[in-house]
Amino acid sequence: MPADPTRPDTAPLPYKLACLCDLRDREGRVLLIRRSRSPNLGLCSPIGGKLDMHTGESPAECAQREIREEAGIEVSIDRLHLVGLISEKAFEGKGHWLLFYYRVLGPVDVPSKAIPEGTLEWFRPEEIETLPLPETDRQIIWPLIRAHEAANPDRPGFFALHIDCSTIGPDGRPAMTWSVQQHDPLAAIGFSALPRTNAPR
Repeated sequence: MPADPTRPDTAPLPYKLACLCDLRDREGRVLLIRRSRSPNLGLCSPIGGKLDMHTGESPAECAQREIREEAGIEVSIDRLHLVGLISEKAFEGKGHWLLFYYRVLGPVDVPSKAIPEGTLEWFRPEEIETLPLPETDRQIIWPLIRAHEAANPDRPGFFALHIDCSTIGPDGRPAMTWSVQQHDPLAAIGFSALPRTNAPR
């Protein structure tokens, strides 16, 4: 049974560090993995993975490695633009995550193909809402990405986001709350329409 993060007498959940990589092609399409393994089995999410703790890898080095391993291309560090810092508390009741969300500056050329994690597929931005997505991505992360790239699609502004997945709703079922703890107001068009916080769903 997973530890209850609200109770100090239970074992603490592990804290994991990872990166997410937002790659676009010349048509502005977004590269996603339709995942065939956990986490997010059966869902579509960006390329990414955990930092290598043994080598002391930096978040940008992790993004560079994950892009090389999963997309099969080499991207220089100076093309990795940090867009978001996302903390997720008690995700799926199994652990806490700190995610570094990078946009690769400039278009890339990657064929759709099967990889060990799933299938790489290209999608137009307006198609993303119709895809099977993690609820955190659908409700929070993709709307923030859209808002922060509206002013400058080639170099989006920055946001820091905290998502608490440990909340229990009035019906006794798991719920989710979130808060945007920092953002670049000059780079976020339509941001005022997004909630800075959200009640349990």
